[in-house]
Amino acid sequence: MNIGTKLALAVAAAAVCVASAIGLLVHRFTAAEQLATARSDLDRRLVSAVYDHAAGRTSEARIDPPDLPGSVSEAVRRGVRVTYLQNGPRPVLWAATRVSDRTVLALSRSYGHEAGELAALDRTLVTTGVAATVAVSLAGLALGLRMGRRATAAARTAERIAHGDLDARIRPRGQDEIARLAASVNAMADALGARLEAERRVTADIAHELRTPVAAMVTATGLLPPGPATDLVAGGVRKLRALVEDVLEVARLDAHVATLETEPRQVSAMAHRAVTGLDGVEVRIVADTLAETDPRRVERILTNLVTNALRHGARPVLVEVDVAGGQGDDGPVVRVRDHGPGFPPDLLAVLTTSGPQRFRSAGDSTGTGLGLTIAAGQARLLGARLTFRNQPDGGAEATLHLPAAG
Repeated sequence: MNIGTKLALAVAAAAVCVASAIGLLVHRFTAAEQLATARSDLDRRLVSAVYDHAAGRTSEARIDPPDLPGSVSEAVRRGVRVTYLQNGPRPVLWAATRVSDRTVLALSRSYGHEAGELAALDRTLVTTGVAATVAVSLAGLALGLRMGRRATAAARTAERIAHGDLDARIRPRGQDEIARLAASVNAMADALGARLEAERRVTADIAHELRTPVAAMVTATGLLPPGPATDLVAGGVRKLRALVEDVLEVARLDAHVATLETEPRQVSAMAHRAVTGLDGVEVRIVADTLAETDPRRVERILTNLVTNALRHGARPVLVEVDVAGGQGDDGPVVRVRDHGPGFPPDLLAVLTTSGPQRFRSAGDSTGTGLGLTIAAGQARLLGARLTFRNQPDGGAEATLHLPAAG
């Protein structure tokens, strides 16, 4: 239940409570005033009838009426002058007093007119209360929907920012808390964008500066005499060179300067080329199709996924080419699955919400997280998407969803 619905229900509940309380107070006050007036009038008439009875004149009062309520008769015989409302389908108001030791003088009249007026007042109060409640509830619903839309728009924009769209902004309206929240989200996005841009610029500059000395180191290792020490140095230099190239690739993707060179290509052919030279990898073709895409970037994605599976999972690694179906997703898919322990829960939560993050790997010290970051960046450039999950029977699975042809 969103904030708009909650606000509308709260306003409606408050309106019902206020209308009910006012209606009950008006009913009780009117009924009390009505009964007091009727009792006072009938009591005056009874006093006048007592004087007439004492003077021997006839009056509207009756002597010992047989229909006198028992409670009134008992009270009168104790010497109390009584007015009493006898409720029922036809309410009757009584006034009685004792005029001798054994004689009771009583007056009665119908209370139906007053009861009808009170019932009419109750109907008017209910109608007015319902109309007021509906009107206030509609106003509360309109206000709640407006606030709900504004809060939803702010939440969606914050989600877009969290997923990497740092150009998303909220248009603040008014001077209330939601407007302050919108301004705060915009300020947060500006600050986050500035920090990320500074980070990207520094990373790219460092990588560019390292490229030349790393190239010189590669050349120098080729001049060293063969031996274990040379092999160790050469291996370290190769890893450093690969890291520098990965950082530069991430910088190019972040700067949106990469270009696509698309052509039709069999998905199975790209999968086979991506795993060339890698041991412990099996390619399975379930369904093959042509894809209009940039084959070099698709192969880079698959190579990074397979390399990540070999490094952090367990062999064999299965690359499965298939065609998705249903729910608007009918393009080719390539699944890369290993048979290791799967993604750690905290890493899987990050991958499924905000995507791969640079320098965050599967929790060991053998990776930098750049492989998945580059794969995700290449996928966005191609209009494709990457999804990650753990198989129920063990192993991590990454799936590349390519756009449908045409």
